Amino acid sequence: MEKDIKILAIESSCDETAAAVVVNGREVLSNVIASQIDIHTKFGGVVPEVASRKHIEAISLVVEEALNEANLTLKDIDAIGVTYGPGLVGALLVGVQYAKGLAYALDKPLIGVNHIEGHISSNFIQYKDLEPPFICLVVSGGHTFIVYMKDYGEFEVLGQTRDDAAGEAFDKVARAIGLGYPGGPKIDRVSKEGNKEAIAFPRANFHDKNCLDFSFSGIKSAVLNYLNKMKMKGEEINKADVAASFQKAVVDVLVDNAMMACKRKKVDKIAIAGGVASNSALRAAMVEEGTKRGIKVLFPELKLCTDNAAMIGSAAYYEFLKGKRAPLELNAIPNLKLGER
Repeated sequence: MEKDIKILAIESSCDETAAAVVVNGREVLSNVIASQIDIHTKFGGVVPEVASRKHIEAISLVVEEALNEANLTLKDIDAIGVTYGPGLVGALLVGVQYAKGLAYALDKPLIGVNHIEGHISSNFIQYKDLEPPFICLVVSGGHTFIVYMKDYGEFEVLGQTRDDAAGEAFDKVARAIGLGYPGGPKIDRVSKEGNKEAIAFPRANFHDKNCLDFSFSGIKSAVLNYLNKMKMKGEEINKADVAASFQKAVVDVLVDNAMMACKRKKVDKIAIAGGVASNSALRAAMVEEGTKRGIKVLFPELKLCTDNAAMIGSAAYYEFLKGKRAPLELNAIPNLKLGER
């Protein structure tokens, strides 16, 4: 395609209101994020109703800032991309309705994007020469998937969590040991001061059933049981050791399943995506194991790991090339599955 395709992308699936302008799926002209972390910290987690209201307050300003940073106007945009699932239904609706209004007023194509596909696409922004096929490990507060990306927009889910997502487990354990919200970055930081071999927390795997699914509720429960036993005995709890041992248990399972997926699909590239992809222990362990096995491990910069609109713009571009357009009846689908349209 000779003409550069400029996509204005909008993301509002959880507690970040984000807008970005992305050219040809790989070049980011702007990527603006209005975070609500400080607001939800006092509640110990995301409150859906509060998130929705804050999205309404922020979205116009965020879109305007994204266009200004890109030095473009709405007339310069070729299409509008928006996350329509999965996520919190009220939060999603704010972005979807706003995007639909823009698309209608400007007579521009509307492209609905799966949030998880967006996370995978963040690696196309980081690595300009990356092409499918490859394995992607998607780990965030709400999702944990191992995906085989056959081609642009074509996915095979090889494994997923059967209960808590990895990031969700991080948040719950962090709360239990008094670190607060958000749990992932705080456990990562505290773990550096602890002994990761101090406590033997369990690892769940389903390899005997030829399955690459995850389960993190058992690890979370084991931590809670350990804390309760220590309190009943009146013994001092070393938070750093608990955090480090828990983190190692989660990371071991993520790395093990991801490497097994590469072996099964005979690929030598694995990309990590999602908020937990910023975890330093996960990155180090993936690179170490990948080096042993001759597998190249890729992960985006920290800003592209969290929820952002640039990744939505990248995914929307490849949908645009395939001629995919969403109707103005597009609705939020909070439980949207990967690969569904």
